[in-house]
Amino acid sequence: MKKTTLILMLICFAFSTNTKANNIQVNNISLENLNEVSNWVHVEFDLFWENSWRISSGPSNWDAAWVFIKYRVNNGSWTHGIVSQASSVAAAGSTLDVTPDGMGAFIYRSADGSGNVNFQNTQLRWNFGSTDTNDIIDIQVFAIEMVYVPQSAFYLGGTTGDESNKFYSGGFSTSSSFQVTSEDAITIANTSGNLYYVGDNASGGDQTGTLGVQYPKGFNAFYCMKYEVSEAQWLGFFNSLTETQKNNRDVTDATHKNSDAVISRNTISWTGGSASATTSAPDRACSYLSPGDMNAYMDWTGMRPMTELEYEKACRGPILPKPGEFAWGSANIASNAYNLVNSGFSSERITNPETNTGNAIYADTNGTISGPLRNGIFAASAVNNNREETGGSYYGIMELSGNLYERCVTVGTSQGRNFTGVHGNGIISSTGNGTAINWPNNTTGDGYSYRGGSWLNGADFIRVSDRFDGASVIATGNNRLGFRAVRTAP
Repeated sequence: MKKTTLILMLICFAFSTNTKANNIQVNNISLENLNEVSNWVHVEFDLFWENSWRISSGPSNWDAAWVFIKYRVNNGSWTHGIVSQASSVAAAGSTLDVTPDGMGAFIYRSADGSGNVNFQNTQLRWNFGSTDTNDIIDIQVFAIEMVYVPQSAFYLGGTTGDESNKFYSGGFSTSSSFQVTSEDAITIANTSGNLYYVGDNASGGDQTGTLGVQYPKGFNAFYCMKYEVSEAQWLGFFNSLTETQKNNRDVTDATHKNSDAVISRNTISWTGGSASATTSAPDRACSYLSPGDMNAYMDWTGMRPMTELEYEKACRGPILPKPGEFAWGSANIASNAYNLVNSGFSSERITNPETNTGNAIYADTNGTISGPLRNGIFAASAVNNNREETGGSYYGIMELSGNLYERCVTVGTSQGRNFTGVHGNGIISSTGNGTAINWPNNTTGDGYSYRGGSWLNGADFIRVSDRFDGASVIATGNNRLGFRAVRTAP
């Protein structure tokens, strides 16, 4: 390419190195090894993050980076870059798995270990197609940390607790867990061999229907975002949109938080026009996002929504459910108000985390904080680095209980049950809407459930099996709602 301009956009958790967080970075981007005959080039970069792991026992999993490319030609609109496994080159010590659809690649340790990683000179083959090699090409490389959830059987609900609308094994006591042993179709009925759930209120679902073979049930392996979508990640997406798309995805407008000021700790501001939106708390979980917003983000990143079944698998793994348990695997939970320091900074932390119990931000611990915390704060603040005190799930996924609600594809409405696990294709409409088929409705939110509770909810709402809002239809975003994306493992 005779003239190339490179733009680096970091999608990262910018924590300082003395905290239990990840600080994922993409550095030293360049274009190498141009093949003008076959129209491809290597996008080369270094990939760094902290506290990486891979283990062959216990959870038998690893963390990974979901890496994808966006480019524009002659200052036009940003487009998703299609990559190929052929000719891509993994850095020393890493494995590089390009997805079959070319949306991106998972990059992770090639052997067991833990600690920081710096995968230098990683090369993704970008098939640029008909782009003229004399054009000016701008490139962004995005990296989002994910956690691998391996294929295995697991259990849904069926605890002896009083969680609302909880799953159980049909035809048996509501304390009998339902085991998912394959991706075969599941019938929802109160008869032996089928999945059912309690009908404590009207928002649990219609208690009927079938989850088809294509509905992701959590048995097959998948990657889940380690954290809820942050304000920085949202802006990485938002600031790459056209002005028309931005106007329809603006979280500061009257249909969202209706302000450029800090509202319930959401710090995003956008003055409109060609200006970029800003945040003063980039690592904080992002609230006020509507169903249309989250669908657009997941479509644009090449990921998809998580299902209710995958949510419970991500929390408890293959372990039998425990009465009243939270995402960290016990019913123990902190109950005193937290003290927060360095609010908004990458060093934001809690000075009084409780010990020998589970830590989460919810109604009892919220105190004067009044909003979500930065991603990974309990891992950074814990006195003892164990699952309870850090609030981590069986697989090491953070904040699945509390902070912001997880929005998952419900089993309780036909719109939700029609979900077929289609991934985003990196492209959204000219008006800023996601276009993936059979996803929950962009406008009404029909098809989503609300799991894991938030900073404003009581302890009952943040339990793993609780489905109080298992099929609630909420069209807008608010200060309690967040999300994270997943992707079926290649």
